[in-house]
Amino acid sequence: GAGGWSPLVSNKYQWLQIDLGERTEITAVATQGGYGSSDWVTSYLLMFSDSGRNWKQYRQEESIWAFPGNTNADSVVYYKLQHSIKARFLRFVPLDWNPNGRIGMRIEVYGCTYRSEVVGLDGKSCLIYTLNKKLINALKDVISLKFKTMQSDGILLHREGKNGDHITLELTKGKLSLHINLGDTKTHPSNAQINITLGSLLDDQHWHSVLIEHFNNQVNFTVDKHTHHFHAKGEFSYLDLDYELSFGGIPVPGKSGTLSHRNFHGCFENIYYNGVNIIDLARRH
Repeated sequence: GAGGWSPLVSNKYQWLQIDLGERTEITAVATQGGYGSSDWVTSYLLMFSDSGRNWKQYRQEESIWAFPGNTNADSVVYYKLQHSIKARFLRFVPLDWNPNGRIGMRIEVYGCTYRSEVVGLDGKSCLIYTLNKKLINALKDVISLKFKTMQSDGILLHREGKNGDHITLELTKGKLSLHINLGDTKTHPSNAQINITLGSLLDDQHWHSVLIEHFNNQVNFTVDKHTHHFHAKGEFSYLDLDYELSFGGIPVPGKSGTLSHRNFHGCFENIYYNGVNIIDLARRH
């Protein structure tokens, strides 16, 4: 009707879906009841999607968040999201409504266009970045990216040295494993080898964020909001690595021992190495 959205049947199976036309960073939502009616929603869930097919529920403090709704038809209830959503499609799912009326909603969504650099890999290719030797700071490495895939296995990142040193980020059975290895085990003790696994069900076709920080012999590995800190002893602070970094696969198969070497099949977004936008460089050059 003219007073807002009100489905023919008021039950738990109704939703209001919005197509924003492009990926948008959503920072807040607001609701009202139906204009001039006794129809309003007292609590609701918010779901989001890039494709309009597979959906994710907005979560807060690691739990599904039921938004407080309205207590009358006309007051606006504004809610600033604790963390922004990046999506093209939104769904408002009513949970409860005025017992003396029906489901009724007017909504407002606040945000801005989300600018990002995205590249898709087909499982047979990789993106190789050759570092500028003048810009290399051996004491500090920071790599950040987002990825989205339906495949449970694949190499996301690989960097290797002449003596077998390597850093590899690999998706295995939907979990992310970071392998850092000093190749010469005779001169380096075994405690300078790191294998850290984080996350699960990361092959759900939603975006997941990764951050790897390596300062001296301290490593911080973050997947979504979960961080693992690792402190290694001895000579770990120096990895003898080449000036080449590959995303999505290992250029020469079989160089690094026992890893599966299945190339990544999916999408990368906003790959940064020490502040350099890798996807933008690849697009422009």
